[in-house]
Parts: sequence; structure tokens; C-alpha cells
Amino acid sequence: MIDIKVLGSSSKGNAYRVTDGTTSLLLECGIKFSEIQKKLNFETSDIEGCLVSHEHGDHRAGLKDVLKAGINTYMSTGTAEAIGIDHHRIRKVEVKKSFKVGTWTILPFDVEHDVNEPFGFMLQNEQGERLLFATDTYYIKYKFQNLTHIMIETNYSMNILKENIAEGRVPAILKKRLMQSHFSLENALDFFRANDLSKVQEIWLLHLSSNNSDEDHFKCEVQKVTGKIVKIAK
Repeated sequence: MIDIKVLGSSSKGNAYRVTDGTTSLLLECGIKFSEIQKKLNFETSDIEGCLVSHEHGDHRAGLKDVLKAGINTYMSTGTAEAIGIDHHRIRKVEVKKSFKVGTWTILPFDVEHDVNEPFGFMLQNEQGERLLFATDTYYIKYKFQNLTHIMIETNYSMNILKENIAEGRVPAILKKRLMQSHFSLENALDFFRANDLSKVQEIWLLHLSSNNSDEDHFKCEVQKVTGKIVKIAK
């Protein structure tokens, strides 16, 4: 059974612990490893790997200490080159080529973000449960079957963003950057409509903007479209 624990989910830092009861993984290490340890009650010896989606600091700020802790960290070649750290525990993986970490089989897939070579990841355990993890992207071109858990960015709502720009709370220049780098509520709803959700047990909404989102509204809208349990990562 997959268990998900949110350690951080914002522009200040993103990190999640997922486990199937046998193998624990970190998804992102965008906060200090000491903070990760505290939030996991210092029970980190079972973490067998860390997946990093891209090079931005809020997704890899704790990388050096994660590596020092002896945790193999998986990322694209482009992400590794952009980070510029040469370490034997950095494992470069290729798009659409599966690899194994403990009891997980992991499939990286390409996403759209304003960085070198960003990845999303689909994880499958030995019980056949499938977890989709996608953040910091404005578009996901793939469709997925038999997902049981979804962790997906819903950074902003276009309606809230437009209102904030009109009221002068958010600079207009931010609109283009968000639309070309982050998943909106509207993007997420389209994604849910396009994919097979028949086996989905829960949906986690990630990386909500502090200015351009509304937790209750986002949760309600996703529940209406999916009929699933929806949780807000924070």
C-alpha cells in the first residue's frame, strides 16, 4: 500500500516521501536534508533513492546532504549538467527508459518547463499500484492507464491570476512565465478528463501558489471532475 508524506510543497521548497511499505523514496529534495530528517522523525535509513525532476533550487536545495547521506539520486542528464555537481551517487536516467529502485519500477517521462531536461515520473510497486508524479510543467502530452495515486501540480488558476493582475497584486509579466512553466487548475482538470481514473485511490494537488490559488476551490473542482479523494499538499 502506497503511503505519501508531504515534507514541503511550495516555492520555498518541495519534497515528498513515498513508500510501499518496503522501499521508501524521496520525490524531490528542495528543502534541507536536516529538515527532511526532522519531519520524518529521523527515520530516514530506509530511503533507498531520491528522484529530482529538474534543477531549480526549490526542488534540489538539499541535494548535497542527500548525497552525503548515501542516497542515490536519479535525474536526467540535462538536470545533472545544469546542477553541476559531480558525485558517484548521482544516477543519470533516460526518458521513457524504466529503472528499478528497491521494489519500485520507475519510468521517467518528459514534461514542459523552462529548464534543461525536466522529468515527471511514474512509479509502480510489486503489488501493481501506480503513482504518477508531475510538477513544474505546463503540459503533459501522455495518457496513463491503471493509475492508483496521482501527485500533480496545480500551481494557479487562470481566473485568480487574471483578477490579481487586474487589481495590481501580481505583475502582468508573471502571467507569461506561469503559462509557460507551471500547471494550472485548468490544465489539471483537462488532464483528469483525458486519463483513465478508474483505479485511482487518491489525488494530491501539489505546489499551490500562495497568491494565485484557492485550496478549497481547487479541491472542490477536482472532486467534481474526478469523484476521487483529493488532498492538498502543504
